[in-house]
Amino acid sequence: MTTPMTLPRYGEGIPLPRRLLARAAVALARLLALLPPARIRAVLVNVRRGARPAGLGQASAARDAITTVSLVCRGAQGCVPRSIATALLCRAWGVWPTWCVGARKVGPFAAHAWIEVDGVLVGEEFSDDYFRRLMTVAPVAS
Repeated sequence: MTTPMTLPRYGEGIPLPRRLLARAAVALARLLALLPPARIRAVLVNVRRGARPAGLGQASAARDAITTVSLVCRGAQGCVPRSIATALLCRAWGVWPTWCVGARKVGPFAAHAWIEVDGVLVGEEFSDDYFRRLMTVAPVAS
């Protein structure tokens, strides 16, 4: 039996301009992820200004682009940079998903960061009520 040597890549065939924009979002997200949570939230609150609410398709496409260009964001421990980068890429497209940080409702304790659209977790294997939201940056209602 053989073991695969690479992780699966989602979103193959992403056009070059979109890949470059996704790489820029990942670079910025990795820097932002080093900040304290309250500072990350403050930055994202400012960045979301003027954006329309994202649709599920837009948010999924952004997440696919981010996980395609970044091994860090594709990994199990990459939820913070992945969620920030996905939100930033959505913002570059003129839309904003809800960025969330939370913890499992049932033990053992585990924190997680994700994006969602209309209460639906985007690209996550968990149900919508698996986490308790501790911090969110939602789209501004028009």
